[in-house]
Amino acid sequence: MNLDLESPLKLVTDKLEGWVQSFLSHLPNLVVAVLVVVLFFLLAKVLRNTITKLLRKVSANEAINNLLSTLLFVAVVATGIFIALGILDLTDVVTTLLAGVGIIGLALGFAFQDIAANFISGILIAVRQPFKIGDLIESGDYFGKVSDINLRTTTIRSLQGLDVLIPNKDIFGNPVVNYTRTQDRRVDLSVGVSYGDDLEKVKDLTLETVSNLDSINQDKDVTLFYNEFGGSSINFTVRFWAKSPKQPDFLQAQSDAIMAIQRAYDQNDIVIPFPIRTLDFGVKGGEKLSEMTINHKNGQSADN
Repeated sequence: MNLDLESPLKLVTDKLEGWVQSFLSHLPNLVVAVLVVVLFFLLAKVLRNTITKLLRKVSANEAINNLLSTLLFVAVVATGIFIALGILDLTDVVTTLLAGVGIIGLALGFAFQDIAANFISGILIAVRQPFKIGDLIESGDYFGKVSDINLRTTTIRSLQGLDVLIPNKDIFGNPVVNYTRTQDRRVDLSVGVSYGDDLEKVKDLTLETVSNLDSINQDKDVTLFYNEFGGSSINFTVRFWAKSPKQPDFLQAQSDAIMAIQRAYDQNDIVIPFPIRTLDFGVKGGEKLSEMTINHKNGQSADN
């Protein structure tokens, strides 16, 4: 029995020859495609280094700078790959890749929209810099120093020493009070004096007392304004500025002012009254206090 090996060998040879001819015919395009990828890769490296240097002049957040420069690098390299595939006449592959990337991006966008929102907010916070690490800020119900800023959360260390992690989208979308940026912080101290005191004397004495404190900013004026007739006192607000916006300096200035005002009022017979409540038992339908006492005594005598 003779095996006919000539036909299979010829088939394999023809296939190999076809592949070689196809390769040789596409070799110039392949060389150009490889050169395009290499050129775009080198261009991406140059752009990444340039953008990194520029970003460092705008933002001190190294993580954000590296992230943006890396995204640019990946985008340029991906562009080069797509162009190379087009040169190789693989347009169907390019279309499939683009469609796949779009679908994946859409699905990820819906699935991780909160993460994406925090991520984008973190980038905007790093670029705009409404606050930086070490600043004393207030956001919502949270008050403390910024201890860390990353792409997802901002960490505030409260004055009690607790770390609070706040999502960046919450910080970026809500008002933030920065007590450090302006370098000024005012103390508004509410005080009340009795109705029998001389208000002009109270005003002059209070202004003089607070103005002589070492813990306040002497370059700014101390002001006092009466604002209401209270239930047991005439109330006013004395306003002065702490030496610095730091919380210890703010509290020290406030504490010194309270002690100095109390001492000055005691020395000058000015009264800070206790809250007073007057009970009236003579209202319509009620009973006078004196009559209640008499009736109570009479009741006791009758029982005896």
